[in-house]
Amino acid sequence: MSPRKPLSQELTREMIIGEAQTQFNEKDYHQVSMRSIAKELGCSHGAIYYYFKNKAELFYAIIEEYFAQLNRFLDETVNGTEDNQTKLYHVFLGFMEFGLNNQSQYEYMFMLRSVEVDGLSQDAANLSYEKFAKSVQSLSDDELIISDIYSAFMALHGFVSHYRGYVMSFEEAKEAAQLHAKFLVKALA
Repeated sequence: MSPRKPLSQELTREMIIGEAQTQFNEKDYHQVSMRSIAKELGCSHGAIYYYFKNKAELFYAIIEEYFAQLNRFLDETVNGTEDNQTKLYHVFLGFMEFGLNNQSQYEYMFMLRSVEVDGLSQDAANLSYEKFAKSVQSLSDDELIISDIYSAFMALHGFVSHYRGYVMSFEEAKEAAQLHAKFLVKALA
């Protein structure tokens, strides 16, 4: 057993989240362990349990921040100064941009299925979807039926899922995304 690296500073929640985030982005959820995180931080895995009950709780702390980023984007767009149709276009385009510029995070947010994390991540996903639905409805001139909003969300999710892994960033799919966003705005008008 190799000696532990001395910590140059006291272990913090942010240090643990940062290392866990790095490992989750590089490996599958099931390949990351509390021990592997502790090893990279040069501490005992027991020290991590002081901050997080288990790996699922640590994972949730990470994806909760991803959802917060997406939700802040929605708030900023809805509260912008453009007309509602332009804002709606930017909501759709921004969702695709977020998904393609943060592919690992997007996968964990909307695509990972695991008994360990489904309960926690599903709550965050549902809250984020509610914010999306309210944003779309608030920007629509007409009262939309819920299935139309859900269909728009699924069309965006399908776009991101289709390009995920085939492009390195949003820029590579930007033209197709712009056409897709225009189509969805027109469909909901």
